[in-house]
Amino acid sequence: MADVREGNSLERRSPLYEAQNAPRYERQALIQDYETTYNARLVVLIDLLFPESITFFEETLYGANPDEDLHMLLATPGGDGETAIRLVRQAQSRCRNLTVIVPDQAKSAGTLLALGANEILMSATSDLGPVDPQLRLRDGTFAAGKTIISAVEDAEERIEESPATFPLHVALLENVTALDVQEAREGIARSEDQVIEALSSNGERMPEQVTELAELLREPLINRPQSHGAIISAADAVALGLPVRDIDPGDPQWQAIWRLWTRYVAFGQPAIGVRVYESRDASQIQFREEDEPD
Repeated sequence: MADVREGNSLERRSPLYEAQNAPRYERQALIQDYETTYNARLVVLIDLLFPESITFFEETLYGANPDEDLHMLLATPGGDGETAIRLVRQAQSRCRNLTVIVPDQAKSAGTLLALGANEILMSATSDLGPVDPQLRLRDGTFAAGKTIISAVEDAEERIEESPATFPLHVALLENVTALDVQEAREGIARSEDQVIEALSSNGERMPEQVTELAELLREPLINRPQSHGAIISAADAVALGLPVRDIDPGDPQWQAIWRLWTRYVAFGQPAIGVRVYESRDASQIQFREEDEPD
């Protein structure tokens, strides 16, 4: 492991401060080791993807060399597709080639982000998913667009069959507004264009390649899946024509990623309990209130 004294002299830290932040320095040392071994800048993004992600992600790119390869460890249950497109364009503008590494899940907006990479690194634990927008409801929770529409349409049918159930269904859907339903429908309708825009973020793809790949992805990523949780494995992604490298779990590169990934898993439930934007130079870790460690 790289000496954590490099670039951050222990002599400039007080003993208590050093002890309090030791896990951060250990993770950044693992990041530096990976960068040295694989000749690429490594950044970590673990979060729901919404507009505030842009500024936090920019922190991880501070001082990025556009002639250097960029590897992004990505874990997310999804979020806003427009933000995903902004993030992948942001990443591509700051590197030579972009590799998105998926140790666990990169669903929905995370899959969109991955579509713009030059390479997607996946293994036995990796999972992409359908392109289905997620919405923030008024109670602060999140729901997938198809789930919102399905729940509302099911409630309408049940109320029509049995009007007396109206109060029950109103209570069950109290956090869903008509605007949420409309936003979900608009988001789903925009999914195909988002896929095209994400694919186009990879500047190595010719327009005809983008069109062909978007056609292949329409059914498996947009039209066919009925659940936000549908799984797209590494083998599935390869079959769809995505630039996936299905790496063996025992490969040294994957082991290096896995060792780093488990540091974040130790926080709790990544991307839901904690948001992470980290690199060798930056470290933004925010715990959601209910998941803050004792």
